[in-house]
Amino acid sequence: MARTPPYPSTCMILTHHAPNEVLPRHQHVDAFAALVLSGHYAEAGDAGRYRVEAGDLLIHQAFESHIDRFDSEGAEVLVIGLPGVWSGPLLGQIADPDKVVRTAEHDVTAAAKMIASEIVAKPHAASDWPDLLAQELRSNPGMAIRSWADRMGLHPGSISRGFRQVFGLTPAAFRLIARTHHAIAAIRLSRSPLCEIAHVSGFADQAHMSRAVGKLAGMSPALLRRLLKVTSEEKSLNEHGS
Repeated sequence: MARTPPYPSTCMILTHHAPNEVLPRHQHVDAFAALVLSGHYAEAGDAGRYRVEAGDLLIHQAFESHIDRFDSEGAEVLVIGLPGVWSGPLLGQIADPDKVVRTAEHDVTAAAKMIASEIVAKPHAASDWPDLLAQELRSNPGMAIRSWADRMGLHPGSISRGFRQVFGLTPAAFRLIARTHHAIAAIRLSRSPLCEIAHVSGFADQAHMSRAVGKLAGMSPALLRRLLKVTSEEKSLNEHGS
C-alpha cells in the first residue's frame, strides 16, 4: 500500500481528479480536511465509506488509508492540513466554502480553525451491509465477525470477499486497524500508561498494540507520544468541532 507525501497542518493542495478515476488504497500520514469544490466521489477507508459531493467536507485522521472512486464528472478537491486529533464530525458541510478557500490561500491555520468552528455534521447512513459492518467494527472493534454474519444471515466467506471488494481489506484487518486508530488517539491525547491503553483499545497486551501501532504509524507508541503529542492549542482547536 502506498503512502502519500505528508500533508502538514500548514499545507493546502488543490487536487484534480479525472472522470472515473480510481485511487487504489493508500495512506496519508497527516490529518487533513478534503473540501469538495466540484464533482462527486465515494471514499472507502478506515473511517468507513462516504459518498461526497460539492460543498462537503470529509475529515481524515493521521495514518488513515482509503480508496477513492470518482464518478463520470471527476472532482476538484481542496486539501487543508489539520493539526492534532480531530474530535468533530467526519462528514459535514460549511456555510461558505468559498470563504474557506480564500482564507486558506493566505492562512491555512486560520482556515483549519474556521472548519473546526463552523462545520455542520451531514447525515450519513449505511446503504448496504459492508457500510453497516464497517460502522459496527469501528464502534465495537471487539465484535466477533462470525457472530455478526450469523445475525445478518450471511456466509462469513461471502462477507470477507464482499467487504474486501469495497474497502480493499478483510473485515478482520479493518477491525485491527480500528483498534489501532483508537490506541493512537489515546496515546497522543492522554498520559495514560501504554498497557492501560492497550487493554481499553481491545489488544491482548501492550506488545500486540506496539506491533500494530508500529505497522500503521511507522513508529513505536512511545516515539509516537513523544513526537506527535497533541498540544493544548491543538486540543482547543479540535474541541470546536466536537
